[in-house]
Amino acid sequence: MRFEVNRDVFSEAVSFVVKLLPQRNPQPILAGVLIEASDEGLTFSAFDYEASARTRIDATVESPGTILVHGRLLSDIASRLPNAPVTVEVDEDGGILLRCGSARFTLASMPVQEYPAIPEISGESGVVPAEDFATAISQVAFAASRDDVTPVLTGVQLEATGNSLSLVATDRYRVALREIPWDGGTVASDETATALVPARTLIEVGKTFAHSGQIAISFSGSGDREIIAFTAGNKTVTSLLIKGNFPPVRRLFPEQSDHQAVVSTSDLAEAVRRVSLVLDRSAPLRFTFGVDGVGMEAAGTEQARATESVDATLNGDEVTLGLNPQYLLESLAAVRSEFVRITFTSSDNANKLSPVLVTAQTSVDKSGEDTFKYLLQPNLLLR
Repeated sequence: MRFEVNRDVFSEAVSFVVKLLPQRNPQPILAGVLIEASDEGLTFSAFDYEASARTRIDATVESPGTILVHGRLLSDIASRLPNAPVTVEVDEDGGILLRCGSARFTLASMPVQEYPAIPEISGESGVVPAEDFATAISQVAFAASRDDVTPVLTGVQLEATGNSLSLVATDRYRVALREIPWDGGTVASDETATALVPARTLIEVGKTFAHSGQIAISFSGSGDREIIAFTAGNKTVTSLLIKGNFPPVRRLFPEQSDHQAVVSTSDLAEAVRRVSLVLDRSAPLRFTFGVDGVGMEAAGTEQARATESVDATLNGDEVTLGLNPQYLLESLAAVRSEFVRITFTSSDNANKLSPVLVTAQTSVDKSGEDTFKYLLQPNLLLR
């Protein structure tokens, strides 16, 4: 096998497929990147049985063939090559020779026959604007659990109809929901297709495809091998879906409540960052929403204390509650509006704290679109 390819194109292709490879893999063969050279160009693939990445690029192929080479090593080399065409060939002993300008590398070839088959995609289900999808991922994925003890909570639930795509994530203490329009294609308007995608993979999809115009989303496979594929241009990422039933968190969102406060998003975020400096890591921050604004109070170790207040417009009775400051800050970053509306929900159970709902507010008097919703469970205050 022998081919010549542009340095920048080669480096970008290798970097793309390597991103989804785990840092530590129990099977050394899965650390490899598969490079297939044919008359159509080069295809780069990486696969770890759960996620795969594949891209095709143009190249001058003198002799077709397939090689498997250690992915991260190849990526490190490709990112530091001089500005010259890259030539790759297999020598008589089966080693891989890479030349670029005056740089020469000899790399070991991994056994291609032991590499698993890359998942094939059977059909396209719909198309979504890439920028909208990437934004939605960034507004939701952070709320997924990082604890593998409950795998279904480590994913983001995608719910697609003919013209709407929803992303939902929860870690039991909060719920993030974002809805965006999309062209459902093969999904009927009265049907809902669901896919529970690992948050880690979805975050990489958002970062990689954010400026790709449109993303085609395909559902494929069955049984224990259900997969979802994201394709933009010449790049495709697939992910094995998480098995299990995602909790019915949509019912937790209140239908209507006029008990709410409106506050400047940036002012509230800056104050929360300052006051929470004295808090122990897991301690809640005490909030009092009243007619004079929202007051914050924190008491930490070694008698450290902090208080601050910001202007707010309250509709309803005064409320005092404890919130996880980091969880609140993440919601304020995700809401993406100048003002934020914090709605106080009610519960039939008098012994249970009711969650607060965080949504966008265009101005003090005008609510924003409710396409993003964030539900946060308050903490029990000890005093």
